[in-house]
Amino acid sequence: MSSKKIYILRHGQTDFNLQGIVQGSGVDSSLNAMGRAQARAFFEMYRSVPFDKIFTSTLKRTKETIADFIALGIPHESYSGLNEISWGVNEGQKITPDEDAYYHWMLQQWESGNTGLRIQGGESPDEVALRQQPVMEKLYKETGQHILICMHGRAIRILLCQLLRYPLKSMDMFEHGNVCLYVLEFDGIAFSVTKYNDTNHLINLKAPKTEVEERTIL
Repeated sequence: MSSKKIYILRHGQTDFNLQGIVQGSGVDSSLNAMGRAQARAFFEMYRSVPFDKIFTSTLKRTKETIADFIALGIPHESYSGLNEISWGVNEGQKITPDEDAYYHWMLQQWESGNTGLRIQGGESPDEVALRQQPVMEKLYKETGQHILICMHGRAIRILLCQLLRYPLKSMDMFEHGNVCLYVLEFDGIAFSVTKYNDTNHLINLKAPKTEVEERTIL
């Protein structure tokens, strides 16, 4: 793959984020008013970047976040491989104390290296990484110099580990919020991060405090 920049963007806020409802690959929610404002703010700051291709997940919240770029006529492809991790039986439900404790226990297991362990009824990080790999192959073959990818929190963490060659147990080192941006540059040999969880484009928006997962108050 020749040198290029990859812009990896998390989708805007949804009402499920705001209400503390578990949201993963099985919940196809739309942006709320704040999410649309966040998306517009990102567009206004980055509309001059000559994006050659846009990749999104198949879920509405990613497509809606970069709808203004798609409207410019930039080629766009959506892939289920970029969908959020499945959070299993609790998707679409309010988070309970027991469920939250189970989630944090699961994070500890993943951080210890047990990334093949699945959320109950859902996916493991290893399984998400596997379904991302065909999309990564397409990314490697893209001839464009500027690629925009819009996807989801946990899925971004997993993709970054793969592109930067970190073990998946390190994925929580990559923080994220709604419409945060990571920019990776490829020099022909390896990727490096030039923007980390950047939200400068949102500086004039008043957003509620967010946490770290789509399954919580994002």
